[in-house]
This record gives sequence, structure tokens and C-alpha cells, in this order.
Amino acid sequence: MQELIVRPRRLRFHPRLRDAVAQARLDPRLFVMPHFVLPRPDAVEEIDAMPGIRREGIERLLATVEQDLELGIRSVLLFGVPGEEEPKFPDGRSAYAEDALIPAAVRALKQRFGDELVVMTDVCLCAYTDHGHCGVIEGGRVANDPSLAHLARMAVAHAAAGADVVAPSDMMDGRVLAIRDALDEAGLVDTPIMSYSVKYASAYYGPFREAAHSAPQFGDRKSYQMDPRNGREAILEAQLDVEEGADILMVKPGLAYLDVLAVLKEHFTQPVAVYNVSGEYSMVKAAAERGWIDERLVTLENLHAFRRAGADLIITYHARQVLAEKWL
Repeated sequence: MQELIVRPRRLRFHPRLRDAVAQARLDPRLFVMPHFVLPRPDAVEEIDAMPGIRREGIERLLATVEQDLELGIRSVLLFGVPGEEEPKFPDGRSAYAEDALIPAAVRALKQRFGDELVVMTDVCLCAYTDHGHCGVIEGGRVANDPSLAHLARMAVAHAAAGADVVAPSDMMDGRVLAIRDALDEAGLVDTPIMSYSVKYASAYYGPFREAAHSAPQFGDRKSYQMDPRNGREAILEAQLDVEEGADILMVKPGLAYLDVLAVLKEHFTQPVAVYNVSGEYSMVKAAAERGWIDERLVTLENLHAFRRAGADLIITYHARQVLAEKWL
């Protein structure tokens, strides 16, 4: 009897067969496109460190999102970029003021696109405080519990304006529970929370801080964002968020933390999102500009890696180009 020979290559020769048996598949519905919102309605500002990404006022944002919808991008994540002339306070109160930037953008988007678009909003104080940290400062340190009420008010302002999902990124302990309680008390019981459950104090955020003007004025964020050396701690952070009411869990950044992403997918039934952050995006762009890599192939390899590791949602600045240029 002939010896059985296993040949995995048999399923690799034909390109259509490779596609048929591929385990990690990308779909436009997975993508969430981030946007940086400016206070002046028609404003447009290029972001030097992030080629192809711009800050936009609400009117320009509406036009951009309309084009993205035609490509198949159904979800957005909004970040406010207050103008230099706008006052900033130690507690970030302008984030939830009556004329706050992101609630205005949410109302405009929902009025124009309704249920065709899923509007997610970042909930964090860093862009609105005069010190640039994600919570209030007491005694020269970021104070956890005093920050929670301000974050909760910000989340309620977004949800009341029509946000479909609120996404706290501050990494204060207990903020998911504080936000859930505040939303429920405001009658917004159906608004889900996508928590930045596992957010590392990462060097990959540099271009974003330029884009959002959110760098801290002193110190760093290592006292509240996670230590990149720690993996098991991610399970604790995610478990606490689940117990407090998180509906979606997130890992940020993505590429250096695929192991963490896979662990969360294995341990929790909640959908898991990954944030393909600014530094990851900009490195691909910079290397491609110099001809060192094939931008399309590297981008798709990265996106497939997120999907293979278990991501149900992929927040990525690449989304528009991937779909516009038909890379899928």
C-alpha cells in the first residue's frame, strides 16, 4: 500500500482555490474610519505625519463621509480637535458644553445619514484640558475618581446628540460603570459602550497626538495606560469592563499586540475591536513612499493579521484607500 503523503501545497496552487479556503476574510463592514473634527465648518487641514488623513470641519466631514459611504464604509469614530482660540479648562468641561464640538458633529451626521451610518465617538478629556491629560489633575497627578463624572457627562452629551456608540479611551478605573450609570439615568439605556479596554502606553501614538493636538503638557500617560510589557493584565482590564457594562472590547495598538487580541477573543463573548493606530499607518506610508515596501500587500497583510487574531471590528486609517483602490 502506498504511503500517505500530506501535501498542504495542493490548496495553494490555484488562486481562486486559495481564496475559497482562506481563513481570515476582510469585509468593508468590519472597518471603522476615524475622523478628526475641527470647529470651523469648512476648515480642512492636512496632517503631515499621516498622509491622506485630514482634519475637517463639519461641512467638509459630511461630504467626506458621504463619499466613504459610497465605498462601503458604514462606521466612523469621531475625535474633536478644538481650535486654539477655544478655552480649555483643567477639568475638560468644554467637552460636554452646550456648544460642544462632537455633539454638533454627531447631530449633523445623523441628520444627514440616519441609520445608514454608525457614529462612534471617542470619550476622553485630553483634547479639552489645558494640561493635555485624560483626567483631572490633583497634587500634580491624574486623579482617577474625580475624572469619572466629567467623562460620564461627555458620554451622555454624545449619546444625547445621537451617537450610536460611545468609546471611552481615557483608561481611568471604573469609567465604564460611571458612564453606564449616567447613560441609563439619562434614559439612554440602548447606547452601547465600546471600551478601550486594553490601551497601552505606546510609542505608536505619535502621529495621532499631532493630529488631535492632544500631547500632555507634562509627564506621560504611563500611570494610567497599560505597560507594554504586560499581557495577562489585559484579561483583568477586559473582565472589569465587562462586569461594568462594556458591550465591545478594544485592543490598542494592534500590530504589536496581536497576542493580546487573540487572548481577548478566546476569553470573552463580547465583540472585540482593534485600533490600527496612527504610528502603524504612518510607518507603512513612509516606507511605501520610499519604495521600500509594496503598500497594498503590506496593508492587506496587516489587516488580515488583525482579522486572523480575532478582530470583529478594525479601526483603521487605511479603510478609505483599501476600498477606493479596490485592494480587496
